[in-house]
Amino acid sequence: MGLSKTERRERIRKRIRKISFGTSERPRLSVYRSNSEIYAQVIDDNEGKTLVAASSRDKELSKSKGTKMEIAALVGKALAEKAKKAGIETVAFDRGGNLYHGRVKSLAEGAREGGLKF
Repeated sequence: MGLSKTERRERIRKRIRKISFGTSERPRLSVYRSNSEIYAQVIDDNEGKTLVAASSRDKELSKSKGTKMEIAALVGKALAEKAKKAGIETVAFDRGGNLYHGRVKSLAEGAREGGLKF
């Protein structure tokens, strides 16, 4: 019998985290996707600190209407703006075991449109 969906996702997440490490020069952009919301944060793993974060629950984004894909793109753009203000231009993308498809892809493209490079 094969792996369950959560076991497969956890295996992928661990494989990604082995090679993806955020430094102060190139922090890690971590994405967490729940059934209804999406969260993203830029993390410096050397210091163990979150540098910037954005989510679909933020006050300015929670008022926006649209599909989950459109809201994920807005979260990506908001995160990119906050990162630019903090002086961050390049990041290592960590999709958190999720497939690069749908809302995760939409958030990544929104962050790229906002000016982040990864």
